[in-house]
Amino acid sequence: MTNKYEMEMGGRVLEFEFGKVANLANGSVTIKVGDVVLLVTACAKDEPMDVDFLPLTIEVNEKAYAAGKLPGGFFKREARPPEEAILNARLIDRPLRPLFPNNYHSDTQVVVTVLSTDLESPYSSLGIIGASVALMVSDIPFDDPVGACEIGYIDGELVVNPSYEQLEASDLHLTVAGTSEAIMMVEAGANFVSEELLLEALELAQENNVKLANLQKKIAEEIGKSKMILEESEPDYIVPETAAQNIEDMYEKGLSKSELLIQKKQLVEEMANQLSDDENVEDITKKVKGEISSIEKDVIRRRIIESNKRPDNRKLDEIRELESEVKVLPRVHGSAIFRRGETQALGTLTLASLSEKQKLDYLSPITEKRFMLHYNFPPYSVGETGRFFTGRREMGHGALAERAIKPVIPSEDDWPYTLRIVSDVLSSNGSTSMASVCAGTLSLMDGGVPITEPVAGIAMGLILDSNGEYAVLTDIQGLEDHLGDMDFKVAGTRSGVTALQMDIKVKGITPKIMSEALEQAKKARFEILDHMESTLSTPRDEVSEYAPKTLKIMVPVDKIGMVIGSGGSTIKGIIEEFSVTMDINDDGEVRIGGMQSEDLAGAKNRVEQIVKDVEIGDVYEGKVVKLMEFGAFVNILPGKDGLVHISEIQEERVDSVESVLEEGQELKVIVKRIDDQNRIDLSARVDDYLSGELSLEEASQSPRRPRDSNRRDGNRRNDRNRNRKEIRRGNKMRPPSLKG
Repeated sequence: MTNKYEMEMGGRVLEFEFGKVANLANGSVTIKVGDVVLLVTACAKDEPMDVDFLPLTIEVNEKAYAAGKLPGGFFKREARPPEEAILNARLIDRPLRPLFPNNYHSDTQVVVTVLSTDLESPYSSLGIIGASVALMVSDIPFDDPVGACEIGYIDGELVVNPSYEQLEASDLHLTVAGTSEAIMMVEAGANFVSEELLLEALELAQENNVKLANLQKKIAEEIGKSKMILEESEPDYIVPETAAQNIEDMYEKGLSKSELLIQKKQLVEEMANQLSDDENVEDITKKVKGEISSIEKDVIRRRIIESNKRPDNRKLDEIRELESEVKVLPRVHGSAIFRRGETQALGTLTLASLSEKQKLDYLSPITEKRFMLHYNFPPYSVGETGRFFTGRREMGHGALAERAIKPVIPSEDDWPYTLRIVSDVLSSNGSTSMASVCAGTLSLMDGGVPITEPVAGIAMGLILDSNGEYAVLTDIQGLEDHLGDMDFKVAGTRSGVTALQMDIKVKGITPKIMSEALEQAKKARFEILDHMESTLSTPRDEVSEYAPKTLKIMVPVDKIGMVIGSGGSTIKGIIEEFSVTMDINDDGEVRIGGMQSEDLAGAKNRVEQIVKDVEIGDVYEGKVVKLMEFGAFVNILPGKDGLVHISEIQEERVDSVESVLEEGQELKVIVKRIDDQNRIDLSARVDDYLSGELSLEEASQSPRRPRDSNRRDGNRRNDRNRNRKEIRRGNKMRPPSLKG
């Protein structure tokens, strides 16, 4: 038996269907908007795992067939999920995770499979809704449904669930997830929007989320399964009550991260030795460590709420010490180090031609990317060993920093480069993604990229107690992130916000808290911008000497083929000869990139020669390419040859062409005539014509002289007349006639 439900949102109908497919999963739903169809399933193991965290995995499974595409690659089969799918999986995970019971530890997996897409509407918010619905109708303990929607800002109006086309013209792309009570997750990219507009957009989004959450409650009541029963267990503490005071004393000293780690380790070892014997020391140490962490969390949160005392004794709105430096690496195209407290990031810039754009194989209309920011988090940044890899966290942090900086990148027309920033985290104690924004921005300015204005980022935190008392923290360090209730990242310029991301560990926050956090973040952002501008106030006037240079020229559309040549032979020849890159657009725009200015100039000149219209009276330094009895063919431009008749080689009579000319010889020539078939007559008697001794006007109007059909003037003719009899006029030998 199937069950169907519908709801209108943003002018489109959202459809839910249950019981038709995937009925062996704990919970499943087919969710549809227009031609976008997702299958979402939720499964969990019966027995809990022996862990102290929620083992939840979100997978987004993009099917190429959904968009009528074949998968890229040799095997033509979906393999590793694309970056877009991974980022959407993270987006779905973030609002759901805090809503599971604290004592639920069963291995749980939610799979979102994209079955169909119209390449018109994003599916990310639909995935959040589908995951929530699948969990709600399952027996998995999840009973606080989440709604989600996207908001755009187009022509001064907020738009609910905009299409890809609308987002192209939008100054805001905001995704908001929330329960019927509060906002759970925020993700946004923006073109310098105000904090006031963001709050208005958040309010609109949450209105829709409440409707979605209420519908899910109705669905669960009517067709949902009974939830698993979880066993409640009271913690059995073994550490003495004095442990709390020991931790309190530690934080009164305002110690650094490394100093705190050493003292906490010593405290755990002392208490474990007191409580254990030689046989159970390992088990006791593990339990003591867990209890000390729990006590530490309570101590820190109480100190912040009651006394406004942070672990490092900063004020609630105080930023850690700032330090930055540019041009730190000699051969890269731009570089900078940015430090905030113990968090330190190295930003490096690489410039390349537009041909180096990243090609994308996503279920969206976006097929390429010219600006990339890649984030690396090596194990040494936290003083540990481990393997180097790019995981979901690295992709997510890089995408956020990229989104923050993208609005200030000059357009392709104004700045014809592909740009890549790499942020290598050198030391980590909180908010490395926002440090990457600052380091990345400074590397752009150091590299001479004419960004519209600098971008800075800050991470805000929240401590919220059971009585509703709270404290908003500016520039959270790692411990405050770990023990706090919110990680709220805000990036932007002096003109407005460019990126926003909020993750929380409680069941929602109020608009009042959001407003306070945004205002506090704005103050911090301006302070960081002041510091960055004191390091480097404006982008450098020129790119690095080691960076490629680019230039742009326009050629007539009907001559694009001439530049490309047969099978790309002409353009390949230019690229090889001058060691450049070349990109040609359909509108005739030619972009040339290279390391040396003289190479760019040479390639540009060659293109201009190719498309240049030859005119009577033009003088060229040509090259003799073929000798005939009646004259010589001379190449004057790429693909353009003309004939110098034997009588035009020099003023004196020439008995034999071979006696005065040879193939490969450089020869100065003047264009004396062009016929209606674009065949070119040349003369080596340049000075005679330029002095007026000979008349070009008369020469151009005189009857066309016959010639060899095998000429090389870029408009080659067949040689059907090759063996025709010579035509004699008077006492002079003439070449065979050319026709057709």
